[in-house]
Amino acid sequence: MQLVRAITSRLMYAAVSLFFVSVVTFMADSIRPGGAEYALAGEKATKETIERVRKLLGKDQKWYVRYVKYIKNAARLNFGNSYYGIKEPVFDIVKRNIPMTARLAFWAVLLSSCIGITLGVIAAVYQLRTADKLILFFSTFGTTIPSFVLAPILTAVFCTNLNLLPINWEVYRDLPDFYYLVLPVSIMSLGPSARLTRNTRSLMIDVLHQEFIRFAVAKGVPRWKVIIRHGLRNAIMPIITQIGMMLGGLLSGSFVIESYFTLPGIGKEAVESIKRGDTPVLITITLVGATIFVVSNLIVDILLPILDPRIREAQV
Repeated sequence: MQLVRAITSRLMYAAVSLFFVSVVTFMADSIRPGGAEYALAGEKATKETIERVRKLLGKDQKWYVRYVKYIKNAARLNFGNSYYGIKEPVFDIVKRNIPMTARLAFWAVLLSSCIGITLGVIAAVYQLRTADKLILFFSTFGTTIPSFVLAPILTAVFCTNLNLLPINWEVYRDLPDFYYLVLPVSIMSLGPSARLTRNTRSLMIDVLHQEFIRFAVAKGVPRWKVIIRHGLRNAIMPIITQIGMMLGGLLSGSFVIESYFTLPGIGKEAVESIKRGDTPVLITITLVGATIFVVSNLIVDILLPILDPRIREAQV
């Protein structure tokens, strides 16, 4: 019963968060200078032409009136149509592009988790030794260098000089998808894996200095069994929380990576919609990103009491 109440409370907070994100996005589009009407009307359009385009787009109405209409239609999965091209339904655009973003996020989370946890445990075990110092150097490098700097460097090395990987995604691909995704996934996972490494190291150092670890060592339990079964098991809960929150960061990071490597995902589509002022597409992608972030955190909040009896007892 307590778990049900906790989930219900989280769902309420999630609904409030999504409402806030949608309102802010709508307001920001309404008050920003320019807009889709200027791009559609052309550079030399008169004020009358611009006002006529605004009326066709429904922008002559107050933002809150348009917002209420949007929410009513969104409840029926009708997010409107794009302002450009063939005026394709926004739902079809998101449905077509989200699989690529999901693939990138999944593999980046998996790679970041494997690298971050492994290096964090090794750094904690060999604290203040050469291995620890090298891992700390890697984690510092990973947290400081941005993806838009790392992407052209790695592209020049692996794509241009060594000619091992293709530069951009292609509709008709000569190689398996792995070759097109290995560089984007590696770049996206660098920052999260570096932060996870530092967090895992800190947590493991605290756990490995506790009394029950020394007791297990005194009993003759094998070293790596002590580290994994007793040490990592007691430090894993905050790590799981960080991995769950990692998804939101990877989603925002995909905007740069998808645009640079021309990957057909919602990140690239969001950047294009910002350039064009394509409000229906931008608002929908923003809500999708916020929903993914909220749902991933909700799943973590549900998993933690299930995995750790101490959290269940605290909630009761």
